[in-house]
Amino acid sequence: MLSQSPSRIMLGIGEIGATVTPGGVIRTMALGSCVALLILDRKTRCVAMDHIALPDSAVSPDRAESLPGYFADTGVPALLKLIEKTAGGYSKGNLIVKLTGGANVADPNNTFNIGKRNVLAIKKILWGYGLGPVAEDVGGFHSRTVTLERDSGKIILSSPGRPNWQI
Repeated sequence: MLSQSPSRIMLGIGEIGATVTPGGVIRTMALGSCVALLILDRKTRCVAMDHIALPDSAVSPDRAESLPGYFADTGVPALLKLIEKTAGGYSKGNLIVKLTGGANVADPNNTFNIGKRNVLAIKKILWGYGLGPVAEDVGGFHSRTVTLERDSGKIILSSPGRPNWQI
């Protein structure tokens, strides 16, 4: 999904969104091993998010074509293209990148390490673009709901039984 309303965007797994609309908010819920890649352009005030489920699209090329945000290797470039389209261009020096999610919620023996693999894949791809996260809240054993506010640039995280926090 590339957009909903320009001011309120709710993302599901594998969806990307961006807004420059004053008062705009992007939200995704219940990140477990999935990772939210969050980007703010300081100059245009464009905010963008991708709800990434898996590190590598080779497991499902068809899904990658129809839902590029589902995979790190196709989601990062798709999100950057969406920022460029939404903001009318960008300079990587103006981008603030943050990550959250990547928890180990359903793999107690660390058999698959999907969350950790997602985080590492996203970072590797970002580095290829000359970008990297300035902050992250990843790992652990709890799911996260993420709200990105366009006007303040705040990233507000929530999880059942915990007070809200920010990165």
